[in-house]
Amino acid sequence: MKRLRYLIPVLLGVALTSSCLKGNDQPVTPNPEGAFSGEFRLISRKPGQTKIDTAKCNISLSLTQATASYSVGGDTSKIHAASKGLYGINGQGIGFADKSVPANLATTNAPIINGKAHLHGTYLFVYNGSVLQMKTIIGDSLAFEYDLKKIN
Repeated sequence: MKRLRYLIPVLLGVALTSSCLKGNDQPVTPNPEGAFSGEFRLISRKPGQTKIDTAKCNISLSLTQATASYSVGGDTSKIHAASKGLYGINGQGIGFADKSVPANLATTNAPIINGKAHLHGTYLFVYNGSVLQMKTIIGDSLAFEYDLKKIN
């Protein structure tokens, strides 16, 4: 009987503790896939200056997980190039390999070729199931930002 008296508080503590523990009730957010549309921003600062320039355009992005392929369309006449290639996701990072980027720039993150930005290299991303935001920063003078909404 004396042993039972010492065991009751332990059992009661275990029962109360296990009932307070909760599982992870948050749904898992899927990786981005499908068609997206929204704004691309090219943010730059010229060396030796403090003024920041921002150029914007509306683009569309299509991501297909089955083939790990992507394509960029929309307003590709001025600051962003139309492109397509392969992509991969690792945690909060997403990497793009644009097939139109020349071999000598293949290891360059977020290249600008002939005055147009290319979706190429490694980006941090946030995706909540409907909004996809991606960003990469090159040094202290250049950033690419994508603010896209899922359209299908």
